[in-house]
Amino acid sequence: MALKIIENFDTKVVLNPESQTLLFNLLSSELFRQKISEQLSIEAVEFTGLVFQPVPYSQNTPKGMPSEFETYHNSPEYFIVNVPPNFMFKAKIVKPSRLCAIYRKIS
Repeated sequence: MALKIIENFDTKVVLNPESQTLLFNLLSSELFRQKISEQLSIEAVEFTGLVFQPVPYSQNTPKGMPSEFETYHNSPEYFIVNVPPNFMFKAKIVKPSRLCAIYRKIS
């Protein structure tokens, strides 16, 4: 079985306004932010309003994310969280099938 090398992958995420509003409300809800804080053992986090679609690993995307988001991956102040499938369902987002959200640590 041969591996297929993907050189270019469209990393744009375009959500319709209603879906985006609903998704962002869910991601910034107090309960969800508390769960993230508890799991990370930190005081509090805030949603940055940034989401991206995970991408296949390649030479251009060695971390499985669009290159413009890699600075958040390497920072101790930011955390990347998989958007829960039930949030995607509630927001009626089918494509892309997966999203990640970026949160910032609050001191």
